[in-house]
Amino acid sequence: MAPYTLTYFPVKGRCGALKMILADNGQQLKENLVSIEEWMKGDMKGSCLFGQLPKFEDGDLVLYQSNAMLRHVGRKHGAYGKNDCEASLIDMMNDSVEDLRLKYIKLIYQEYDTGKGAYCKDLPKHLKPFESVLSKNKSGFLVGDQISFADYNLFDLLLNHKVLCSSSLDSFPALKSYVDKIAARPKIKALLECENFKKLPINGNGKQ
Repeated sequence: MAPYTLTYFPVKGRCGALKMILADNGQQLKENLVSIEEWMKGDMKGSCLFGQLPKFEDGDLVLYQSNAMLRHVGRKHGAYGKNDCEASLIDMMNDSVEDLRLKYIKLIYQEYDTGKGAYCKDLPKHLKPFESVLSKNKSGFLVGDQISFADYNLFDLLLNHKVLCSSSLDSFPALKSYVDKIAARPKIKALLECENFKKLPINGNGKQ
């Protein structure tokens, strides 16, 4: 079967979690890397539904919006809960991850030089709900007893925050062991150690 295809810039950006869930499920991914120069010409931008990347192809299905991609792959590969209630809780957790990711993106692209200190100081307030959920769920995952697409998304974002504020997880034992546990999954570990993945910058402006 033809692999999935991802068209995106040469950054981890919004596709780190997608690459993790695919790798963890043994799925191949064909990548089309787009340079900023090529993107600025405008032809490709004009061909994208919302004028933005990433673009994800699964056969004839073409998806934009990174969270839609995560949900699609989660649905196909058993990472969307065991029933409707779990699926709804996973949606809720993923929306919460997105809220934090938007704060992170705003810092990186708009306020890095002036706002990093305040952001790191404020971060525990935003991590506390995730710590609370993981402390109560003895499986070590956000919802139920198996990994979901929301877990890959949170894990990816927590890795970014460990780079941004190295001590960010020090007062959160459940989050700390969560990151260690997911990082130790053999196929995730292999991806994180893969040179092609390691060499990608986290963000497009070089700030992290």
